[in-house]
Amino acid sequence: MPILKELLISTPDAQILGDENQNIKAVNYDSREVSPGSAFVCIRGVAHDGHAFAAAAVERGAGVIVAENLELLGEIPAFVTKVVVPDTRRALAMMACEFYGHPSREMMIVGVTGTNGKTTVAHLIADLLREGGYKSVGIVGTLGAKAEKTYYDTGRTTPESLDLQRLLADFLDGGSDAVVMEVSSHALALQRVAGCAFDAGIFTNLTQDHLDFHGEMEDYFAAKTKLFTDVARESEAHKSFGAVFNADDHYGRRLTELAADSPYITYGIETEAHVKAEAVHLTPSGTSFVARTSSGDIPFDISLTGRFNVQNALAAISFGLLKGMSASQVQSAMQRAKAPEGRMEMIDEGQEFYVAVDYAHTPDGLKNVLATTKEFTSGRLICVFGCGGDRDRTKRPQMGAIAASLADVLVVTSDNPRTEDPNRIIEDVLAGTSGSHSLVETEADRRKAIERALELAQKGDFVLIAGKGHETYQIFKDRTIHFDDREIVREALEHLKGGV
Repeated sequence: MPILKELLISTPDAQILGDENQNIKAVNYDSREVSPGSAFVCIRGVAHDGHAFAAAAVERGAGVIVAENLELLGEIPAFVTKVVVPDTRRALAMMACEFYGHPSREMMIVGVTGTNGKTTVAHLIADLLREGGYKSVGIVGTLGAKAEKTYYDTGRTTPESLDLQRLLADFLDGGSDAVVMEVSSHALALQRVAGCAFDAGIFTNLTQDHLDFHGEMEDYFAAKTKLFTDVARESEAHKSFGAVFNADDHYGRRLTELAADSPYITYGIETEAHVKAEAVHLTPSGTSFVARTSSGDIPFDISLTGRFNVQNALAAISFGLLKGMSASQVQSAMQRAKAPEGRMEMIDEGQEFYVAVDYAHTPDGLKNVLATTKEFTSGRLICVFGCGGDRDRTKRPQMGAIAASLADVLVVTSDNPRTEDPNRIIEDVLAGTSGSHSLVETEADRRKAIERALELAQKGDFVLIAGKGHETYQIFKDRTIHFDDREIVREALEHLKGGV
């Protein structure tokens, strides 16, 4: 059991007011989870400030309170040790690393960041690591966390720092020797991965998203850069950090200037790069291309569909080459790789048209999936999508304009309305569709919208159900219900097949 001053060894600016040698049985940031002997760290959230819950933590037995401002704590007994730090989020992360024994230093840790493609790239890299000899590879991201047959529902792309270190320790104890982690901009801005020792960082792209949190694109970019600057420098004290950047992306090219101290590889389709895709051939069932590298051309034939998945594959391929894998190892891993659930997931119930469910929920993500689908669709392109409530409103008309310009038929519906009126969100989307020659319909009930799109589909058409992908729920103001686009599609196709 560690003592307080040991937990604060990586927080040199901490001011300890009380007993620095007391045993710490647990570290908490949620006062409801505090037990006797805990250290409670007051972190500020969007809706609540942990400083307001310090007294409740003491009532539950906390012997230490870590805070930024003692005046915000209220009446705390004198026998409780107070620790003052300039940033409680960073303090929480560093204390968590010390409490759980820095598990990231004992495993290969790969971070994937960017607006789109993180989940697919993370899964492809996990396949590469297995091909490269790693016995048990964990994944942390949008689909939760998984190591071999153990699944953890993390509730967010990148868990809070304390939860992340606990998870990594569990992975290590369970035999994992590598972990691939999706690193969100929120996680980087909020210090969730501070103290993690990464072996590599991959940047996929940066397009408009999360501006409700970051405010401006430059702030969004600044958050992403932390993986390749602050986090990379911390990692290099324990490991050799390498980076992979998308040269087709403006922000990816900017990152090459910031990461000059770390070895890196660039990839692209349109732009000259260390790894460049050529002879790209797209079909509804897969993709072939040649990766041109400094050591020769490597042909690939993968089951992933779409031009954007060529970029995702290139990111993984570049990582493999950066880490010294042979061309044959990379080829073998890519040959066996499959897209994660809800990422251009094709659904075939014997119908005469194509249906795919995809997570595309940003302007660029929707544009990419529609544009690439249009390349290999002989019939009409039919798209069902909506925009999430309580999120960046400015992207709604943008996504409406993109969908109306690329799809032949557009059914605008609900995504996760949250506290907003679904019809108001649809109106925001429709503002971008004016002047379009596409057929545009609206249906706030997502199930009915999907059914309508499938009723309209004819032989050779492609129906894209976008926005929710793997999600199995729909969030409304007063309730959250079970909802899985894939289940709805299969049920609707069965009804159509039966003529009812």
